[in-house]
Amino acid sequence: MFAALQHETGRAWPHPWALALVAALALVAGCARTPPEQAVRQQIEAMQAAIDARDAGAVDDLLADDFIGEDGLDRQGARHLAAGLFLQYRDISAKLGPVTVELRGDRNAVARFNVLATGGSGGLLPDSGQVYQVETGWRLVDGEWKLLSANWTPKL
Repeated sequence: MFAALQHETGRAWPHPWALALVAALALVAGCARTPPEQAVRQQIEAMQAAIDARDAGAVDDLLADDFIGEDGLDRQGARHLAAGLFLQYRDISAKLGPVTVELRGDRNAVARFNVLATGGSGGLLPDSGQVYQVETGWRLVDGEWKLLSANWTPKL
């Protein structure tokens, strides 16, 4: 019955099962997107990896254009801060505690966690370290979560 249906161009319409299969695949693909909370967590892990790799460019890639940090630090200042720390310390590390993510609508989120930040000259033990309580703001920009704001308070 359906095989007899023709498109106005004279071509036969695809078999109805083919249409159903395409619709099902589209539905599954839509469901396969990473949930927002998980996507924010992945970006936080990417930031940790960028710091551990001493990659100021990768840090910068995760920041929103209008990023604002502690004491008015902007995106360019954050990149310079990261690059300066990477030059100052041969070994630098950020170890995160548990992360809580609070979604605020479809395009914004707040993540809170503690981080142990250490830096050193390459010896057995780090030369310096501090535990910080961190609150970050995230925004969905063109399908990717970007760091919009960051505030940190020393805990020790």
